[in-house]
Amino acid sequence: MSFYRVKDLPESDRPREKLLKLGAENLTDAEIIAILLRTGIKGKNVIDLAREILIRFGGIEGISEASVRELSTFKGLGKAKAITLKAAIEAGRRAGKLKKKEKDKLT
Repeated sequence: MSFYRVKDLPESDRPREKLLKLGAENLTDAEIIAILLRTGIKGKNVIDLAREILIRFGGIEGISEASVRELSTFKGLGKAKAITLKAAIEAGRRAGKLKKKEKDKLT
């Protein structure tokens, strides 16, 4: 398999453009993680890096349970990117709690 950059993909397959066109709910977990990471590493584009991280940690739930230290030991995932992932997952968790509170008020 040859290396390709995300900008080499058709616009419809690029995570940011896909989000704009189809909405965040239509992205794969790897595409969401790729947007947060922003860049890949030498020889590996950001989408492939995101897929490997998801596999290594067992999905988004596994990433949420891992420490910043554990995440940052993964090649291509330094401290800053690990912190970004943890913060984004926490934001999603809090947003989920807000939706639950709104539903509880309606019942």
